[in-house]
Amino acid sequence: MPTSPARSSEPATDTPRRVTKRRGQTRQRLLDAAVEVFAENGFGRSTVEQICERGGYTRGAFYSNFASLDEMFFAMWEQRSSAMLAHIRQAADSSSIDLSGLSLAEKLRTGTELVLDVVPVDDQWYRINAEFTAHALRNPALKKALAAREHTILDTIVPILETALHRLGRRITGDPRVLGRALVALHDGTSVQCLIEDENAAARELRVELFTRVVAAYTEPDTTHTHTHRKEGSS
Repeated sequence: MPTSPARSSEPATDTPRRVTKRRGQTRQRLLDAAVEVFAENGFGRSTVEQICERGGYTRGAFYSNFASLDEMFFAMWEQRSSAMLAHIRQAADSSSIDLSGLSLAEKLRTGTELVLDVVPVDDQWYRINAEFTAHALRNPALKKALAAREHTILDTIVPILETALHRLGRRITGDPRVLGRALVALHDGTSVQCLIEDENAAARELRVELFTRVVAAYTEPDTTHTHTHRKEGSS
């Protein structure tokens, strides 16, 4: 994969930069432009100049916000990850879904569908993430930085998963992180299938079925408490 002269081989730093409202808007417009450029050209063939032209900014604006394209990708990744986790947490904590009268298997499938509905398969982002991952695998420092962020995501997802399963009357058997890793791997794999098949109804149904079966395989009914779930406002 060709490397732009503007791309640093060092991982993104955590040095905070002062963010004013105007600077925040500039940063976001550059990130939005980068999504389009990375998706269209490929990460390895994209340049700072292309992103600046798409966003309507100069190279100076880029470098006042990002040290390199690698750092820009990590900023993009963290922004999307935060949004995804917020949506998953909201779906998992939802108390407006009536699960009464459903069997344990039906509750599990319903809960799985709720979460998958807020984790859509994104064609643009899949291409960008896959290409950057290939790029990072060729660079030990970037590979380490990417792995650290993946572990952070896993650390956040596992407690959400445990809480959601508790509401569904189930508990994880064994190491919760194993289930977390299995679900991340399943998401990556089924995303490819859905994109190839244009995420038709059959592909989506299969995705829900696979996730439900994997969760069922790593969990068991929770007999330590009586699980009840009512609609908000019901008595």
